[in-house]
Amino acid sequence: MKYILLVPDGAADEPLSDLDGKTPLEVARTPFLDSLAQNGLVGSVQVTPLDMYPGSDAANMALLGYDPTRFYTGRGPIEAAAMQIPLDDKDVAFRCSLISTDGVTLLDYSAGHIATEDARPLIELANKKLGTAYLQLFPGVSYRHILRWKDGPTEVKTAPPHESMGKPLAEILPVGDSDTKLRRFIEDSMNLLDDHPYNQARRDAGQPVANTLWPWSPGRTPQLTSFFKMRGMSGAVISAVDVVRGLGRLTGLELINVPGATGYFDTNYRGKAQYALDALARHDFVWVHVEAPDEAGHAGSIDEKIRAIENFDKHVVGGIVEGMKKRDDFRLLCAPDHKTPVATRGHVVGPVPFLLYDSRQMIKGGGHLPYDERGEAEAKIRLPEGYRLIDDLFKD
Repeated sequence: MKYILLVPDGAADEPLSDLDGKTPLEVARTPFLDSLAQNGLVGSVQVTPLDMYPGSDAANMALLGYDPTRFYTGRGPIEAAAMQIPLDDKDVAFRCSLISTDGVTLLDYSAGHIATEDARPLIELANKKLGTAYLQLFPGVSYRHILRWKDGPTEVKTAPPHESMGKPLAEILPVGDSDTKLRRFIEDSMNLLDDHPYNQARRDAGQPVANTLWPWSPGRTPQLTSFFKMRGMSGAVISAVDVVRGLGRLTGLELINVPGATGYFDTNYRGKAQYALDALARHDFVWVHVEAPDEAGHAGSIDEKIRAIENFDKHVVGGIVEGMKKRDDFRLLCAPDHKTPVATRGHVVGPVPFLLYDSRQMIKGGGHLPYDERGEAEAKIRLPEGYRLIDDLFKD
């Protein structure tokens, strides 16, 4: 028996007037998910606790079976683990996003989805000019980077940039322990990068600049029990984003690199399915995460979100299911980690639909709900604690 966890990040949404009161997941053509739903079970799950921000870090931790109220410490240390950045007991890691501002407003959380090769020299320059014996920057992928602060603060309120587009900087600056130092770091980064030749060229071309570093979600390394020790089986994770890869590394899963996996609309969907099948030849469990629906929600694009969901269904779900039918019996769990409505362009608190399928038999009580928000609203199975959902994947 093989076990598969599929996470279409942020795929769940709210009804839209532009779609006649339907959601992108309802409108999208998803024949493979539809088929699984007819023979499986659709239910509702509150992935993250209602009093927690429904970020992909805490939410994916929960979907993997770890209670975020016990284990979550912040996004920074999870992504640092993915990048294999060493942290000692006193080190605090911040996610440090490269963003666009006009000095007054946060304009773009991703600096126009800056290319990794363009971001790296900016981060290296900032580390050279702003780094100290206590502060060090580490370049990551695209706009996603890490700030390591020796004996740094954790009791400081910071704003996720992807939730803050269009907001005045004065309203979202860090507040709490060491907030003066963090604010100075942000201001110094703007002064350093704003007139950089790269950004001057971007302005001339009418493109978003990459002129400010924004540290957020700090924490120390979480102590997570290995997945093998918890489940008695080996596993692998496939994702293009460090927050998921970091959770995989912290729990002892094999991290699989898929060529062309970008964490954006142009990701290699087919490659993810093929590499998942390859991983299942040597592991009991594989976790496949696709970021594109979430990025479409943050971009406020209905068309891109529908397209991302359809690509996920056709190439990831379809590729894995058709491949597994020729191999082993399998159980499959599919669930978004949270809602990312295109109308608000941010994560929202609330339940999402999950789908559980067993290739050997129809699951009792299933087969009568579609896999979309209608299924979530009408589900008889409602789980209030998201970290318990994966237990059902491993039940016979």
